[in-house]
Amino acid sequence: MLLPVLFALGAALSNALATVLQRKAALTVPKSEGLRVGLILDLLRRPVWLAGIVAVITAGICQAVALATGPITVVQPLFVLELPLALVIAAALLQGRLSRAGWLAVGTVVAGLGVVLFAASPEGNRTQVPMTHWIPAVAVCVAAVAALVVAALRRPEGRGRAACFGLATAISYAMTAALMKTSMHTLDDGGVTAFFTTWQTYGFALFGVCALFFLENAMQSGPLVASQPALTLGDACVSLALGITVYAEYVRTGWWLIPQILGAALIAAGVLALSRLPLARRLASEEKEQPEQGTAADAGTPAP
Repeated sequence: MLLPVLFALGAALSNALATVLQRKAALTVPKSEGLRVGLILDLLRRPVWLAGIVAVITAGICQAVALATGPITVVQPLFVLELPLALVIAAALLQGRLSRAGWLAVGTVVAGLGVVLFAASPEGNRTQVPMTHWIPAVAVCVAAVAALVVAALRRPEGRGRAACFGLATAISYAMTAALMKTSMHTLDDGGVTAFFTTWQTYGFALFGVCALFFLENAMQSGPLVASQPALTLGDACVSLALGITVYAEYVRTGWWLIPQILGAALIAAGVLALSRLPLARRLASEEKEQPEQGTAADAGTPAP
């Protein structure tokens, strides 16, 4: 179990680093009110942005290895650490610092995750999944995503719309991981040819693209405090459900559900607190300028 945990942590760290590096690069390019064709060309000349792309690729490789060697019910919940890691890195690279409340929230997320994983004690690493498991799983996830997108589009910009898009992103990410797990086992058993001829490879690519699209819409639709908890907790919960129903993985039930619920509540509280920090809003491009002095003091970020 150590190998998938280490690679999952590596993926979370790489994703967090990529987020910060790409945000840092975005702050150095000329601003524009609309779409600008030359944006990518400007970013390509920034080593920081290129380093962010390398971090994204590294995260994908680490996640693939983690899913190939361990249960999805262990690997995906570890990705709740992305936001805390991103804020810690951002504090160093974006000339800020985490306040005591920020560090407390980081500790709360880590503690909650530890409680959940210890109480659940996930087991199992099925390598082959019959179509009788895939068909209902894909159908339910696609229907849920479609319903959430429709609900989001019917709402005005704000927290409700951002939360719907955030949950749609979470389901897409969870489905991407579930399909990627089978693809990695196919690659290990049958080689490159088998990998590119199995439908799961194209399935996880499609869900991955959709996840990125929904994520961008979530960020643009409303505040991070609305989309991030839905994304973080939704990904973990849906991945847990897919691990149990599709891959026949096992988690402890009975009275063990009590500490699991407690751990999930700690994660939710920590993520909610972190997403309220000005540093988190700045990382999500919600704050275009430096915060005012009063806000900076509250957040632990030096005032201009």
